[in-house]
Amino acid sequence: MTNTNRRRLLAAGLVAGAARVGMADLHAEEDESKEKEVKAVEDLMREHGVLRRALFVYTTAAARLRSGKGKVPPDALMRTAQLFRSFGEDYHERMLEEQYVFPALAGAKGPVGPLPDVLKFQHERGRAINDYVTVVTRAGSISSGNARPLADALDGLVLMYRQHAAIEDTVVFPAWKEVVSAKEYDELTDRFEDLEHQMFGKDGFNDAVARIAAIEESLGIANLAAVTAPIPPKPLP
Repeated sequence: MTNTNRRRLLAAGLVAGAARVGMADLHAEEDESKEKEVKAVEDLMREHGVLRRALFVYTTAAARLRSGKGKVPPDALMRTAQLFRSFGEDYHERMLEEQYVFPALAGAKGPVGPLPDVLKFQHERGRAINDYVTVVTRAGSISSGNARPLADALDGLVLMYRQHAAIEDTVVFPAWKEVVSAKEYDELTDRFEDLEHQMFGKDGFNDAVARIAAIEESLGIANLAAVTAPIPPKPLP
């Protein structure tokens, strides 16, 4: 074999090797991207995390309104209701749960069967309460006559949605994942992301996290360490 032929073979081998390495890197990047992709149920549950933070705002506000201790800026409550409406009700509930999750479970046997109807009814009740919060805080102040009824309404919404979200996370979403095929689940994961961009024009989750964080800051409840439970008392004999 001539030196020229040897050089040609060596060059061809190097090119082929580089191509194989390049394809391997590409596949590795694709695999890593798939691993990092937020799947549909994870997406729904982390959205619940944002709404739970909104519920904490409502809990704090209700306690202050009822006791008369601590400032409750009406703007903070209005912004929380607006966030709950745009991110929680119009997007998470109407576009995802009511369009894709609940219909897939319609007629299901067992304890999950009646849940979609109950959950949808609670969505409607939550919207009515958030409408009320918006009306009461619209004037830029909360009258003494509205303080107690508003606190009661906020407490009722919080109690309902805490259990509501917990049932969805532990019963409804796992059941939904079981009834859809793996292919459909992957397609819905992509569709949920498309709907998020369609609704918000950007990453709606990160935007919602930033919005609720700003509201927490305005109420002085942004420090997680401040809600650490105290040491329990010694048991009585």
